[in-house]
Amino acid sequence: MTSSPLLEMNALGIDLPLDGTVRTVVHRADVSIHEGTAVALVGESGSGKSLTARSVLRLLPQGARIHGDLLFAGESVPAMKPERLRAFRASDVAMVFQDPRAHINPARSVGDFLVEGLTTARGVPAAEAAKKVTGILREVGIPDADRRMRQRPHELSGGLLQRVMIAAALAAEPRLLLADEPTTALDVTTQEEVMAIIGEAREARGLAMLFITHDLELAAAVCDRVVVMYAGSTVEEVPAGRLRSGAAHPYTRALLASRPPVGDPHAPLRSIKGWPLSGFEVPEGCAFSERCPRVQDPCHSDTPQPRMAGDSRTACHFPHTHSPEEVGSHA
Repeated sequence: MTSSPLLEMNALGIDLPLDGTVRTVVHRADVSIHEGTAVALVGESGSGKSLTARSVLRLLPQGARIHGDLLFAGESVPAMKPERLRAFRASDVAMVFQDPRAHINPARSVGDFLVEGLTTARGVPAAEAAKKVTGILREVGIPDADRRMRQRPHELSGGLLQRVMIAAALAAEPRLLLADEPTTALDVTTQEEVMAIIGEAREARGLAMLFITHDLELAAAVCDRVVVMYAGSTVEEVPAGRLRSGAAHPYTRALLASRPPVGDPHAPLRSIKGWPLSGFEVPEGCAFSERCPRVQDPCHSDTPQPRMAGDSRTACHFPHTHSPEEVGSHA
């Protein structure tokens, strides 16, 4: 793809004040997303996925510092002045959060929540805004949309409330959608419905998307590329369709192997030895070295830099070159 990315992170880092000192929690995030494409950011809890996504909107804790490049359509996000940042958040990028109840005022109606963004940030007349968001509610699968507009958040199920969050994001007509584990709190059936709604809406509008998830298989199913993150750094990027056969980093392959096998309830469950590190716990060398089955001396002293390894761009001194059948054999 030769055109410039819509969103581009090059060696993006994030520092946070922790226990009286400034600590690096995201060391290196390399992510690029072109218009109309979807990229998944995958990894264990604490790997820095959500912080990386929130940095796009500069929704970071007080005292946070960003270093490296973070560009939207060629414009530096960290350099945006307050007025430009407000406009950027109102029209260019929208976010669907993990827990919708934490992001909707429980004392106000669904209609108030949906209409307010259009009337205050974009100057849309209230009646026009209400008509627009009611139509979007129907589009995202909410029946009896007029009645739902009058209800308060506690009167809606988790699945319906997440649809409201999706409607709010779509109403802003963004170019980029950030979806931070939008189905985690939902049952399996509702998860499928919500992801189908996001996928259909994204395709219909030509939106780019950054999708945050723990689920590699889901990531591969709904995105064009998968970026794997560990301990505050992106360690691998691979085309979604080549995830199983093309993964070269031992961490990605171990994640794939740890997924319970379908159709064999007696198969032993695999796990990755040890425990995941947070970004501020990273030692010298490769952060995955203490858990890696392919570790060698350079891994303990030299930080691997991203490079091509078959279908993958991976940060590993000794990437896998085995056949797909061997995925997880060392996990």
